[in-house]
Amino acid sequence: MTQMNPIGWIEIPVTDLDRAEKFYHDYFGFECARQPEMNGHTMSWFPMYMESYGAATTLIKGPNYTPSHEGPLVYFTAPSQGVNASVAKAKEQGITVLMPTMSIGEHGFFAILEDSEGNRIAIHSMEE
Repeated sequence: MTQMNPIGWIEIPVTDLDRAEKFYHDYFGFECARQPEMNGHTMSWFPMYMESYGAATTLIKGPNYTPSHEGPLVYFTAPSQGVNASVAKAKEQGITVLMPTMSIGEHGFFAILEDSEGNRIAIHSMEE
């Protein structure tokens, strides 16, 4: 059996699904797939590849889902070549940079941003 990472699904809380979809599209280039409302929750799925490793992710709006700087921090692959270029792209788009590029030694570089909903998100790359 193939080894899998322990995380299987991630839900990112939002208050405005349209705004969040636009943010993740404009910054990362994700084409999200809006799902029908179910039990008072509406989700918009990031692209997912069922035969690939890693966790699938969704934006979710509903009761008991509150965006914040608290809780788990989701790391995305940097959308540009290297973290510094991705931080520059964020600044150009008016995205708040909460923590600038930081080295994590042999594991690469990361920075922390704030998404359109007030969640902390990290970007990571092996390149500065």
